[in-house]
Amino acid sequence: MTTPRDTVTENLGQLFMVGLAGLEVDDSTRDLVRRCGINHFILFKRNVATSAQLAGLCQGLAAVCREAGLGAPLISIDQEGGTVTRLPPPFTQFPDARTLAEGAEPEAALREYATTCARELREVGINMNLAPVLDVCPAGEGRFMERRVLGGDPATVARLGRLVIETMQQAGVAACAKHFPGLGAATLDPHKVLPVVVRPAAELRRLDLPPFAAACKAGVAAVMTSHTIYTGLDGQTPATLSAAILQGLLRTELGYDGLVITDDLEMGAIENGQSVAAAALAAFVAGADMLLICHDHDKVRAAYDGLRGALPAGQIAGERVSQSLARIAAVQRRFAG
Repeated sequence: MTTPRDTVTENLGQLFMVGLAGLEVDDSTRDLVRRCGINHFILFKRNVATSAQLAGLCQGLAAVCREAGLGAPLISIDQEGGTVTRLPPPFTQFPDARTLAEGAEPEAALREYATTCARELREVGINMNLAPVLDVCPAGEGRFMERRVLGGDPATVARLGRLVIETMQQAGVAACAKHFPGLGAATLDPHKVLPVVVRPAAELRRLDLPPFAAACKAGVAAVMTSHTIYTGLDGQTPATLSAAILQGLLRTELGYDGLVITDDLEMGAIENGQSVAAAALAAFVAGADMLLICHDHDKVRAAYDGLRGALPAGQIAGERVSQSLARIAAVQRRFAG
């Protein structure tokens, strides 16, 4: 039997959430678990064939982690509805968030979405949904987040977003508020390039922050960062890599002490400017707790090795790692069992 990991260095892998290639637990994923201690995962359409297969995959991931002396994994997915739907029928197919939010009975529709989605995810072993989107985006202006949001009014998005978070978490699935501090004003897609939102800080606080403040008060399990430059907050650095935004704004101003997870560090907005390994270290130094790398396991290994080297070099402190591990463990205890 594997001895449980009990030092900061041995637990660095728990700071990562990674994707895997196919329908089964492959050798590369096993190596990440056993060699690096990685035990959090994100699933995509490429990982799903049937409900039974998906349940078997989640059980396999949990078993590999258990054999390695690790805790029950957080297994996440983006099941927003509409264009961002990873699970095919017979899983319930919901329209996008804006359609639900602008219907005749938005509260009832969103409560049904959150309840049904959580039940179906739990049934196959998924315990975290990277939703809801809390970006505030007006309609008809050609912004790429338009259909994925709950509306263009901060108060409405805050109210409906809080409803989704509370309903989903009461049903046993961790929710994740994204994309902090708000991607609704961006015209470019960070999957491809680095967006820049030119908006004064006061306007950002008035238009973009209210839904995230409400999510923090609602006890949201996680907040996901945005790969976007906000000129009114930090004119040089994307939010994911910005201490001013993650520590100053999210931790200090909004008082959030929960789990902060990056968006995928392989997205063009980040990787066009630096390696995934460099970005992972920078994001952690800036204040992120969990580093999301969705595709390439060689990049995961490089990022993991980078964090291991940063500890003895004094670039990151053991106490800081322990704080992030504690936040992750709190979500695991509540939702992973």
